[in-house]
Amino acid sequence: MRQTQQRAAIRQALLDAGRPLSHEEVLAAAQRSCPGLGIATVYRNVRRLREQGFLRAVELPGAPNRYEVADKDHHHHFHCVRCDRIFEVEDCPGDLKRLAPQGFLVQRHEILLYGLCPSCR
Repeated sequence: MRQTQQRAAIRQALLDAGRPLSHEEVLAAAQRSCPGLGIATVYRNVRRLREQGFLRAVELPGAPNRYEVADKDHHHHFHCVRCDRIFEVEDCPGDLKRLAPQGFLVQRHEILLYGLCPSCR
């Protein structure tokens, strides 16, 4: 895939963020270095970057996906209910197989914490 100024700005915005971003957050961050960038270009490039394996979606119940760089180790997320931003939680409680009903096989898990970030607190 050809490396355009827009794609470079989008990639850098996601790398610099350190947390999952919505399409709109990607647009705002990438426009700092590429002012003419539009939302359609962000959607198109996020899709392509996902197809290439550079990004992965962070799915939130009842909300649009956010996107983060895919090469990160297993981690969880914190959703601020006031500002609607998502933050990474590096710690993991570990093996949750004991919580599954007897006879069930746990293959993976995701934990999403809700509350207020320091800025909104």
